[in-house]
Amino acid sequence: MDVIDSVSRTLADISGLSVFSNLRHDPLIRSFGRLLAALEKYDMSESPEGRFFNVKKIMLKIIGTWAEFLDFFIKSGHGSFSSAVIRLILKDENTFTLNAENSRFSSGKQNSVLAVAAANDLSRLGRIAVFDIPALAFYIAVLLRAGGLVVQADALEAEGAVLGKPEKAGAADKDELIQIPGIFPWDKDWAASLPAFAEHLQNHGAGELGFNSCFRWVSECQNMRPIAKPDPIRLSHLSGYEDQRSIVVSNTRRFISGKPANNLLLYGDRGTGKSATVKAVCSEYADMGLRLLEVHKEQLDELPAIMDCLSGRGLKFIIFIDDLAFENMDDSFTNLKALLEGAVETRPSNTVIYATTNRRHLVKENNADRPPSGDPRSFDTMQEQLSLADRFGLTVVYTTPDQEEYISIAAFIAQRRGLLKSQADDPSPVADEKRRFFRENALRWERWFNGRSPRTATQYVDWIAGGEGFPWE
Repeated sequence: MDVIDSVSRTLADISGLSVFSNLRHDPLIRSFGRLLAALEKYDMSESPEGRFFNVKKIMLKIIGTWAEFLDFFIKSGHGSFSSAVIRLILKDENTFTLNAENSRFSSGKQNSVLAVAAANDLSRLGRIAVFDIPALAFYIAVLLRAGGLVVQADALEAEGAVLGKPEKAGAADKDELIQIPGIFPWDKDWAASLPAFAEHLQNHGAGELGFNSCFRWVSECQNMRPIAKPDPIRLSHLSGYEDQRSIVVSNTRRFISGKPANNLLLYGDRGTGKSATVKAVCSEYADMGLRLLEVHKEQLDELPAIMDCLSGRGLKFIIFIDDLAFENMDDSFTNLKALLEGAVETRPSNTVIYATTNRRHLVKENNADRPPSGDPRSFDTMQEQLSLADRFGLTVVYTTPDQEEYISIAAFIAQRRGLLKSQADDPSPVADEKRRFFRENALRWERWFNGRSPRTATQYVDWIAGGEGFPWE
């Protein structure tokens, strides 16, 4: 099949996308289509019917559309056009991918209109993905040289050659989500991949959910956005507070397995690892379909919209509210209380709320709120303010570590980072002296700065890793 024949067929494939029609408007696919259309127009100029076309003008158009296509390809960050197309497929949210995420696709539904249309689109996208870009660049270069644009032809041909052929695609792609063995083979019709693709979506999610584990709620667009660089902390990175952590882990495992789970309130002193525990749990179980959505206290009046957004998704979500506290009983207080109580609208079964706070009573208590003697209505108001914490199913208490717990946490962090060896690993006198020095300065650090806590221990080890002397030296 010659290049122009492939151009016409590929343009037809792009135009024919239905379920995956969003991809037609993606900058990379759109620029690729514009490039192919410019080539097709050049071919028309060689026919008797198309002699009125200005060939030089079309050549400049081809150069411009190639540059546009190359720009978007480079921005995609992939080593091949094929891998870029696969990523677009995985990130697309459409009727099929969302149904598959929600387990609404099975072998018995493969003959439905949606399944047939989706399979046809995968066939089209498979043919688009394996388009021989180096051969296309060579063909364009031949046309440009014939038109006297030799320097431009050499540059374009060199650019096309480094893109690689489809069968070699993926070598430069390190994103493991792109390398899905058996789902999108380069040498087979991708329509046959529909069941495996549906299973992948059910396990990992469609769109951004399949590529990210942590999100934040964005009020301006009333939707969630992925956190570009989430905290990579894992449960194995944490030390101390085993009893508290076991409660959070157990509740989370119940939740992701489909069993009834409680909303959690993690209460305690600052820096004790409440937020770190929630983030670590999310990282630990992301592969089991768990996602974290960070919601700020100021956004709690948007809880109905948040729940509506999440209720239609097939994965499990921890709605994470960090440092929860109220100055008074405003709309945010009312919305959260109603959701926790399951008032008019119940909490979707695929969501739980995990909140952290430094306050035992989440609403700030003022003397003016205290009821005068014999005023039952004021007393009821105060009780409502003080009882929000009770609406959470479980309250997990994090207290300030004692001296030995603090030293143990600091030593654990330093050992994990290779800055200190334990007695078992190195019982030598030199190592003993280093451990003694580490302990003395850890205690001095907490007195100079923020008191005993896992956060203080981490800051102390960070300072040691920097290699500078201590402030008191």
